[in-house]
Amino acid sequence: MDNRKAILFSAPSGSGKTTIIKQLLQYFNCFEFSISATSRKPRQGEVDGKDYYFLSTEAFKQRVQQGDFLEWEEVYEGTCYGTLKSEINRIWDKGNVIIFDVDVNGGMNLKKYFGDSALAIFVMPPSVEVLEQRLRSRGTESEEAIIKRLGRSAAELRESDKFDVTVINDNLQEAVEKTKNIIKNYLED
Repeated sequence: MDNRKAILFSAPSGSGKTTIIKQLLQYFNCFEFSISATSRKPRQGEVDGKDYYFLSTEAFKQRVQQGDFLEWEEVYEGTCYGTLKSEINRIWDKGNVIIFDVDVNGGMNLKKYFGDSALAIFVMPPSVEVLEQRLRSRGTESEEAIIKRLGRSAAELRESDKFDVTVINDNLQEAVEKTKNIIKNYLED
């Protein structure tokens, strides 16, 4: 795999991983965000090809059958997410480090695939109560969706020890600084 590297961020929904990633992308100019594909509808303000590749359920399943995904999963009933092989090639062909923002199972699958070529970071919320508060404050999801996400988060939190490092996101700037230092050390190895 040459010197190609990847940084995987995983966490329960609402832990703040995407917010941390956005700040890191401004700091590390060699980073490029891997855009995941999903079969869900875009949320307000999301842009196809920037936030996600939005595919219909049928198109997503067809791409799975064609072998286009490195990993994929039906995260919630009827809603699939995955990493396209073409996305990895696109970023590495430019000589950049890939940044992944994936669910916990996706993160574990990618770590198995990449091995030591990837640093797997688990972003931990300070508590389940804070996680719930963050999900509710987004204002982007129904009560049913929030309950599903909270139910899934309990199982996801138990998987944190399968990642290379865990960062607790209690204070955003402290979490960003800690993550920045962890990544600098990883890239220097």
